[in-house]
Amino acid sequence: FIYTGGNDSMDTTAKLSAYAKKTGIDIKFIGIPKTIDNDLPFTDHTPGFGSAAKYVATTMQEILRDSCVYSISSVTIVEIMGRDTGWLTAASAALRANGEIAPHLIYLPEKPFSVKKFIEDVKKAKEKYYAVIVAVSEGISLDPEDIGEEFQSGAVDTFGHKYLSGVGKALEKVVSKEIKCKVKLI
Repeated sequence: FIYTGGNDSMDTTAKLSAYAKKTGIDIKFIGIPKTIDNDLPFTDHTPGFGSAAKYVATTMQEILRDSCVYSISSVTIVEIMGRDTGWLTAASAALRANGEIAPHLIYLPEKPFSVKKFIEDVKKAKEKYYAVIVAVSEGISLDPEDIGEEFQSGAVDTFGHKYLSGVGKALEKVVSKEIKCKVKLI
């Protein structure tokens, strides 16, 4: 039995294999790593990540072009998948290899996040760029004292993981309040 997928799929494969051994069922379970998050232990990169990374970089380039045509100074926040690892968000930096300037700011879940520092970073970037593009992983940790908890629903998936969507919306509200400029969330 061959099962492809990410962390939860590999965990399920291991459980099925253990169950088969315990009950004497003659089935071999093989886990094939495949996840756009690129976060499976013992793998260099996983199928799915490359095409997802290309999509993120291409989308960021389109967002940059779109944001530069308006006459109003703006901040665009792009929330990108990545619960515990920021590989996809980091892939947005691929644009810089071709001389692009965006994203101007990148935030990953592997690094501590401070709302105060984030606002300082955005203000500094706005001094230099007319349209600031921010790439942020959905898994960054926001301090409830700085931002509140209303951005998280508290709902969990079937594996017990919290739904993380909403970090971008919370940061959009903070930028709007603290910097008072046009803010877009993508």
